[in-house]
Amino acid sequence: MSFDRYEDTREDRAGECLPRISDPRAGRLVVVSNRVAKPGPAQAGGLAQALSGLIQQRGGVWVGWSGRAAVVDQQVHSEHVGRIEYLTLDLPTAEFDPYYTQYANGALWPALHGRVDLVAEHAAARDAYWAINRRFADVLMKTLSATDTVWVQDYHLIPLGQLLRERGATCRIGFFLHTPMPGRDVWATLPDHVELLRAFASYDLVGVQTERDCAALLESLATVGGTSAIAGGGVVFSDARSVAVRAFPIGVDADALAILAERSMTRERVTALQANLQGRALLVGVDRLDYSKGLPERVAAFDRLLDEAPELRHRITYLQIAPESRSDVPEYRRLSRAVQRKVGRLNGRHGDESWTPLRYVNRTYALDDLAGYYRLARVGLVTPLRDGMNLVAKEFVACQDPTDPGVLVLSKFAGAVNELQAALIVNPMDTQQCASAMAQALSMPRAERVQRWQADMHALRAHSIHDWGREFLDALERPSAFGPAFPSDAFVHRMGTLVRRHRGLRESSPSRSRVAPGA
Repeated sequence: MSFDRYEDTREDRAGECLPRISDPRAGRLVVVSNRVAKPGPAQAGGLAQALSGLIQQRGGVWVGWSGRAAVVDQQVHSEHVGRIEYLTLDLPTAEFDPYYTQYANGALWPALHGRVDLVAEHAAARDAYWAINRRFADVLMKTLSATDTVWVQDYHLIPLGQLLRERGATCRIGFFLHTPMPGRDVWATLPDHVELLRAFASYDLVGVQTERDCAALLESLATVGGTSAIAGGGVVFSDARSVAVRAFPIGVDADALAILAERSMTRERVTALQANLQGRALLVGVDRLDYSKGLPERVAAFDRLLDEAPELRHRITYLQIAPESRSDVPEYRRLSRAVQRKVGRLNGRHGDESWTPLRYVNRTYALDDLAGYYRLARVGLVTPLRDGMNLVAKEFVACQDPTDPGVLVLSKFAGAVNELQAALIVNPMDTQQCASAMAQALSMPRAERVQRWQADMHALRAHSIHDWGREFLDALERPSAFGPAFPSDAFVHRMGTLVRRHRGLRESSPSRSRVAPGA
């Protein structure tokens, strides 16, 4: 999980709409992620703001990597800000690259996004991944108490719950997967997929972005021997452990973004872009340079738009912001070169001395600037091949001028599509469909644009980033609030039978043992 994409100046929103703690004796909230977002001018917004607000209200700890790799003397650093203790640890140089680059981003990331052709899985990298997770577990066990609640974030730390249990942790432990969850057959391409599934089982609650992700994880969990499904979504394992799996779509603070976007219109970068457009309609895309984002396909669709609508020459500009990351991974270097070649060919074919159709920028921008760019844009392009949620889509909608909004062109493979139904929804692999959607967005009457924007803005306001945090912790700490987690023996028997039939196994006698809540 990354917290360094943008800044969020809405610090006054951090404590709003946070969980109501029913038990005044409730312990601390302990958030664990690969990186932490400390307060200050470089602090990220949205997700980081919500997590820090939750910890601040409860009192607790945010644990993560310090950003430093050390050959010897890996130290643990502690810093207190208000009621938050930031606990960061150095990681050994010999283990970090195999853990982060080779396994987390070289094996897990492509598998999670359905790119089995890019999975580069090596035993040494896998061992380093588990070794780093053990280091996190050792640090945590020195500070945890039975009344604490632990919330682990994202794919870098899947084994952490299991490792904490092995060390004697008895507190509530939850996990949230920010990426998509692939289907069972894709997940099974990982050599250690069963071990990772068993690691999921050590959590009391696993949260995912969409119901589709929920179904995919449950299907994979059901392949582990000795499992039975439980009501409300979850699995009981033969060792009496149970894990609930539920969808918690992550949101944004739509009203705060709307205010920020309006204020951003006077910022220097925003006014400079507006002047430079000289009245041309702006199409904007903001993506980390990653093969899951569909950038080559998007450039190809824009190329087709210009071929099929020559009247748009000199009347539109496409700004694609794509900060590079993981440049030490060969696939990302190849992707960067491929996109640059496509952009160069497009501008060479369609541009001239007075007009550059596609402006391609490999740098990050503060959210203050991005909010202004979104508000200027007539079209927002969010067309990933696979994405857990994609908050850029939600940010774009929230930042629009209510009286003259732009139009969102959204991939049907982004998690955000479940909420933003008024967008123009496309298959990112269909170049013609994407080009047609761009043309439709550019020519759409204002009345229709307003109507579509109002529908999507209503969806954003109905479920904010703060609701996401509150709902997850409510489900983790008060499971009864989200439906029965432990059904009757008859239901377990019936679901277990269905699972066994699906797997083509001979039906055996069902276990009649009950699992106690919180076991």
